Amino acid sequence: MAVEMIVQAIVLGTGATLVMDLWALVRKHLFGVPALDYGLVGRWLGHMRQGRFRHAAIGKAPPVGGERPLGWAFHYLTGLAFAVAFLALMGEGWLQRPMLWPALAFGAATVVAPLLLMQPAFGMGIAASRTAKPWQVRSRALLTHLVFGLGLYLVGLLLVLF
Repeated sequence: MAVEMIVQAIVLGTGATLVMDLWALVRKHLFGVPALDYGLVGRWLGHMRQGRFRHAAIGKAPPVGGERPLGWAFHYLTGLAFAVAFLALMGEGWLQRPMLWPALAFGAATVVAPLLLMQPAFGMGIAASRTAKPWQVRSRALLTHLVFGLGLYLVGLLLVLF
């Protein structure tokens, strides 16, 4: 039973993150909104090896080798960690009968990570306060994380079918 739960968590996290990434592609093509460059996430992680956790502007920080694959791997591992946390919170029952509202609420809650961790570390300030249009950045982050929650729900439904 534990192995099945682990496999389901992996599928759930990977699938929900994939739904979020598909949303980013749709948003880019329909609305011209650029997707996050996960190479910058890898750059941030790479600089941690030298003890640097915050940057004035991550885009101006020196590149690190392998930053793009590192950033993408971290992105999917984060989605997996969020899925494990969601299942720990909801219990196995949710996998048997997925419900939309808990998944959306959890997705919305995960927006805390970029607002309070990533954006300040990248030089954008808390909740993008140092950007030209902070509310636009915040609302896009919230929408993206709601889509992650929707992905949890949709993948949960697929797991019930298979």
